[in-house]
This record gives sequence, structure tokens and C-alpha cells, in this order.
Amino acid sequence: MAKKVAVLAVNPVNGFGLFQYLESFFENGITYKVYAVADSKEIKTNSGIALTVDDVIANLKGHEDEYDAMVFACGDAVPVFQQNASKQYNIDFGEKGKIMIGHCAAAMLFDFTGITEGKKLAVHPLAKPAISKGQATDEDSVVDGNFFTAKEEHYICTMMPQVLEALKK
Repeated sequence: MAKKVAVLAVNPVNGFGLFQYLESFFENGITYKVYAVADSKEIKTNSGIALTVDDVIANLKGHEDEYDAMVFACGDAVPVFQQNASKQYNIDFGEKGKIMIGHCAAAMLFDFTGITEGKKLAVHPLAKPAISKGQATDEDSVVDGNFFTAKEEHYICTMMPQVLEALKK
């Protein structure tokens, strides 16, 4: 049976990255719910396209066990997500060995929670110096245990076959 995914979208979110995940999940029968890392379900892409997502991040609290995986859809609001990096739902996902998926600065944010110890991570070159617990690489994408990371949205496609395989198990 396919796994269920919580997709976290900052405001503004990188639309190209977000839609790659959502389209792949939809086409492959993967159940997902998109949470705005904001106080409102109304967010925008970094190119200004208005979106209304399923829920707000505050409502994920207490529902972490309903999901098998988490996607961090990066955007231009990394400082907003950084403010939420230590929230219990982020730590719960990683500590429980759930699948952690993301691109660009996602590896940095996973690292901030303290759950990437010894893991190889693909991360945007500008965020690479911020990795302190995991091992930042120059690879386009990396799968290491339950972590699936791509260095930017253009490389999501290089890890998506492995992401889908893991989510379909």
C-alpha cells in the first residue's frame, strides 16, 4: 500500500519544485496533503502565482503519525521555515525514521533539527557550509537511508524514481 506524505510549502514556495512532487505523487497514486508553513492556507509561488493549499502547518501537530513521509518544498522563505525547524513535527518525522524528502536548502533544514547525523545530503551550494551533522555532497541528488535530497529543483527528477519506489512499498 502506498504511503501518505505531508508536503510542507513555505511562502513563497518554489513552484517548479512543489509541482514536480505533487504531479509525481498524483500520477502514481501517492496520497498527500500540502501544509503552508504560514498562518494562512493562501500562499504564492516565488513567481507570484497564488495557491490555496490544504491546511496550515500548525494543524500538523498531533497528526505526524498519520504520515509516512515529509517533503520540504523549498522557496524564497527559508528564514520562515528555519523558525519552524525545531518544531516537534519535524523532529518526530526524522527520529521515527520516516522518509524525508527535499531539495535546495531542505537538507540544511533537516540538519538544523539534529536528525541527519552521518547522512550524505545533496544541498544547494550556498547552503552547503551550514551542514554540520550530515555530510554535504556536490552530487545532484542523494538517497541515504530515509533521506532523499536534491541540490536544487532542477535535480528533483534525478531522485524521484527512488522516492516513488520508497513511497510505493
